[in-house]
Amino acid sequence: MDKKVAENHKLYTERLELYKGYGYNTLKSREFFLKQVSPLYGRILDVGTGKGHMSLALAQAGYSLVSADISREEQKFARLNTAYYGLENKVDFMIDDIEASSFKDESFDIIVCVCLMHHLKKPLKAVSELFRILKSKGRILLTDFSKEGLDLIAKIHSDEGRVHTATITGLSKIEAYLEKKGIRYKKIKDKFHEILLIQT
Repeated sequence: MDKKVAENHKLYTERLELYKGYGYNTLKSREFFLKQVSPLYGRILDVGTGKGHMSLALAQAGYSLVSADISREEQKFARLNTAYYGLENKVDFMIDDIEASSFKDESFDIIVCVCLMHHLKKPLKAVSELFRILKSKGRILLTDFSKEGLDLIAKIHSDEGRVHTATITGLSKIEAYLEKKGIRYKKIKDKFHEILLIQT
């Protein structure tokens, strides 16, 4: 196995264990998200991929997908995480800014956006872009940390000497946006997340 892939996987698993020590199971949360949006079909986008937890969960479930993130560094880690399991051929890794996406209108049947919105300066602009690139009768799984989740992530970062900032807490602004537009959605919550399953 490639040395970089093996070294990255070691760091990846150590990070997963660190979060589990604080009571947050990253892999279980992604399995839960996948269950909510299943069955999947057509062209799938994982936007705001980060280290690639959701892209990996999708690939392990047998799906092919596009992964998009604004950070080349994060995409490097996501690619290495997928490569460890021999699934890199399942994922097309791309650099894209969802607040001004380069994807064409109606490009995807399913869009998965996990714990991204609190990072963005213009989350509602990002949501409007998600709808622009979603096909008619498509679905969006939009999740983010609840207050409890953000508090936990902030504590983990603080214990490491770092600061975790958030532009929004929860998805209430996005719910208001959807209601104003008359868009149907289902809200689900777990211990650390708010989840919107959106059907157009």
